[in-house]
Amino acid sequence: MGLSKVALRGKGGQWRRHRPKCFQFPCSVAPILFPSGLPAALYNEIQMQHLSGLPTFVDWHWLWLAVAAFLAGILNAVAGGGSFLSFPAMLGMKMLPIQANATNSVAVWPGQLTSVAGYNQDIRRNPRMALLMACAGLLGGSSGALVLLHTPQMTFMHLVPWLLLAAASIFAVSGPVSRWLEARKTTVEAPIKPSPRLPVFLAITSICFYIGYFGAGAGFLLITVLSLFGWQDLHEINALKVSATTPANGIACILFIAGHQVVWRCCLLAMVVCAIGGYYSARMARRVPQSLLRGIVVCIGLTMAAWFFWRQ
Repeated sequence: MGLSKVALRGKGGQWRRHRPKCFQFPCSVAPILFPSGLPAALYNEIQMQHLSGLPTFVDWHWLWLAVAAFLAGILNAVAGGGSFLSFPAMLGMKMLPIQANATNSVAVWPGQLTSVAGYNQDIRRNPRMALLMACAGLLGGSSGALVLLHTPQMTFMHLVPWLLLAAASIFAVSGPVSRWLEARKTTVEAPIKPSPRLPVFLAITSICFYIGYFGAGAGFLLITVLSLFGWQDLHEINALKVSATTPANGIACILFIAGHQVVWRCCLLAMVVCAIGGYYSARMARRVPQSLLRGIVVCIGLTMAAWFFWRQ
């Protein structure tokens, strides 16, 4: 997008040319330039009109977005961590960082709704705790989304590699912690009474705040926290996790849409392809060991974090 020159009257009645001040953001593909007075929503619309002028089979950015969304759907269904691929791909479409995060969140959220139906019976066994998890998800998710929407673009872009590194580290320790939880489950004979609800509510709310702000790796954080608070049945833990993550992501997506932060052309493409990847992930889940999938996710996350650190 070219930058138009604005004529201003200088001293002595002479006319001079002035170029508006621009900001430059590091990106996974190319730097992004936009005038300081141009609204973010208008900038994204102009950028997408520019990209859509090219045939889809020529512009490789769209092809990479489709491939990344398909792989993200597979990873989210069998191991988690699909945002390590889909979020950088959104940035590659020359979006602003916060719009890329918002678009990615909206694109992957419908795939999470199916998990609610899968754990419907487990949720009904403990409706009060599930309702508490949902309230924590709404409070934390909305708070995180609002903070993200009021974060300057450059500040969030500088936080991206640290967020990716933290999420990759979470996945790296997920294997040992999962084995510890399994060993703890088999060695404990007497059932452990879960902790009081207020500490659980506060802990879940803080994690859901992270979900609304960025969210990668939050599902495993919830599983670990619930286990530390006394829950042992894995199906019950997953049901409570879904009860928190679904409303947290849902309210964040609503705020992103209301704030006009979603680039719908990219979002709809990623949403459809991500759902297709999740549908075909069942075969991979049976053939590929979970440890290998977790290692792949960690390598992708660390690679993306290193790339963004290097770009800065």
